[in-house]
Amino acid sequence: MPLRLIFMGTPDFSVPTLLELVAHGHEIAAVYTRAPKPGGRRGLQLQPTPVEEAARKLGIPVLTPKTLKTEQALAEFRAFEADAAVVVAYGMILPQAILDAPKLGCYNLHASLLPRWRGAAPINRAIMADDAESGVMVMKMDVGLDTGDVAMAERIAITDNMTALDLHDRLSPLGADLMVRAMAALERGGLQLKAQSEDGVTYAAKIEKAEARIDWTKPARAVLRHVHGLSPFPGAWSELDDARVKILRCELAQGSGAPGDVLDDQLTVACGDGAIRIIELQREGKARMQAADFLRGVPLKAGSKFT
Repeated sequence: MPLRLIFMGTPDFSVPTLLELVAHGHEIAAVYTRAPKPGGRRGLQLQPTPVEEAARKLGIPVLTPKTLKTEQALAEFRAFEADAAVVVAYGMILPQAILDAPKLGCYNLHASLLPRWRGAAPINRAIMADDAESGVMVMKMDVGLDTGDVAMAERIAITDNMTALDLHDRLSPLGADLMVRAMAALERGGLQLKAQSEDGVTYAAKIEKAEARIDWTKPARAVLRHVHGLSPFPGAWSELDDARVKILRCELAQGSGAPGDVLDDQLTVACGDGAIRIIELQREGKARMQAADFLRGVPLKAGSKFT
């Protein structure tokens, strides 16, 4: 029999999992997501989350509580009498009473190969740390920060041309398929759980804006991974002729010079060791553009330098 589930998620990353669970016949009793935030052209309209938009199209009840720690919130959650809860980038801590409410538990889809990169920004951190691979894992939740027993995993290689958005877009459908398989195993009573290793634990701290400035004294590969790990948001940036420029995509290139020096008319920039060539960038207040389009509008002066 299909499971009766509560789904908890917020961003675009979560939506494929919700859609796949519905497509495979599970009953979604309710969707929990974050409350709408001001947005739109003037920032005056409340914008529902991508998960809320998807749930309403499916006719699923949507709840946006500010906290799950009250007796009222717990009673409301329990009243759905769910077999299990599926959590995908919800963005709110689940207290123990909520975790205990579904009879089969709460299961999280996490975008890393646990125990590496527990926490808020696993996709960004994996790229920035020059990891060779990433993946998704299904975990039975406990009160720790991504410390629960793991059930299933899928892995993919991280290539040098992969940005955080690219990796996000690969992992999201992969995770949806993985969670559907996990719920099928749970339904059959065959979902096997294994405690996480105590070795190799790392934490994916939230990305801070102060991290976004590019350090050109680092080796070219480290600069490339920094750029790609922060693309498209918040965007790694530098200053060119006193104007702030976000660099969104680049590649390793031949060349050497003082860190930050522009080496040619193709936006090759010297690093502490080696160089990168900028492929896509964005001037402050402008749309993102290819390097060739940028150079047509902003001819580089002799001795131009990123600082």
